[in-house]
Amino acid sequence: MNGESTLRELQELEAAASQELGQARSQDDLERWRVAYLGRRGRLTSILRSLPSLAAEERRGVGAAANQMKARLEQALEKRLQSLQAEVASRLAEAESIDVTLPGRPVAQGRLHPTTQMIREVCGAFVSMGFQVMEGPEVEWDYYNFQALNIPPDHPARDMWDTLWIDWADDRGRRTMLLRTHTSPMQARIMEQQRPPVRVVVPGKCYRYEATDATHESQFFQVEGLAVDEGITFADLKGTLFEFARRIFGPERRVRFRCDYFPFVEPGVDVGIDCFLCRGAGCRVCKNSGWIEIMGAGMVHPQVLRNVGYDPDRYTGFAFGLGPERIAMLKYGIDDIRLFYANDLRFLKQF
Repeated sequence: MNGESTLRELQELEAAASQELGQARSQDDLERWRVAYLGRRGRLTSILRSLPSLAAEERRGVGAAANQMKARLEQALEKRLQSLQAEVASRLAEAESIDVTLPGRPVAQGRLHPTTQMIREVCGAFVSMGFQVMEGPEVEWDYYNFQALNIPPDHPARDMWDTLWIDWADDRGRRTMLLRTHTSPMQARIMEQQRPPVRVVVPGKCYRYEATDATHESQFFQVEGLAVDEGITFADLKGTLFEFARRIFGPERRVRFRCDYFPFVEPGVDVGIDCFLCRGAGCRVCKNSGWIEIMGAGMVHPQVLRNVGYDPDRYTGFAFGLGPERIAMLKYGIDDIRLFYANDLRFLKQF
């Protein structure tokens, strides 16, 4: 082999390499091309290894030509790689094009829980009638939950509440605490802290040790109401609750008051509305009575007033308590109270 034949071989190799490089369609094709022509065992490398057999003056010329050709092939490889990458990016942009002028996807907004919505609606109705909203502790003393409300330790009315008791001991000895069974303890707490006139509603969570079913839960919300002043009569109670029922259930609602028993009021009543489904004719919802109970209420018992230092000969008042979940069930036709606490988004998204 002489210098001329080696130069010819280099020219033929460069032509073949350039043609094959132009036909490459992927980075894998380019890698195979690089190995075949520029790799350690590639065609160009094998030619360079034959240079020692040439004469010294031919070796210099052929070696320089081979190095120049190698540089040109490496530049062509880099250029072809960039071209393929640009083609891939172009195809990807075309397949997954984004119109930046379009508005962004809306972020899903959260909703207030239906119980929270109903508590706000109930409290809003009473606030518009001059009541204030207050809150109290969920862990309560036996005194406020029962004794201050005319329910002493041996009173049979305690069986009306399935109480969750808590053992408590401090430097004053062992005292009885519990998870409050109703929001009524705030009656005594509020009256201890302020003198009449008193007009408050107290929303809050309550707890009872009982099995759950479609109409009972071991934890639930209540809204307690209290009004105390000079000259308050049962007519004020009826007018206030009548107005509340019309605001929540509609202006066409009829309201009924029936005698009932609660230890901390005298007289006590349960308050009902005419069935919104059958309009009083009788159906499954109202148990064929034509009426649906919505709350308990009554005039504050004189002993409860005495317990907080009020003079029952001077002051009178009324109190009421309702369950916002029950009000929501009646208003929206919900047949199972457990749905409020199941966290099923299919249910919650309706409100």
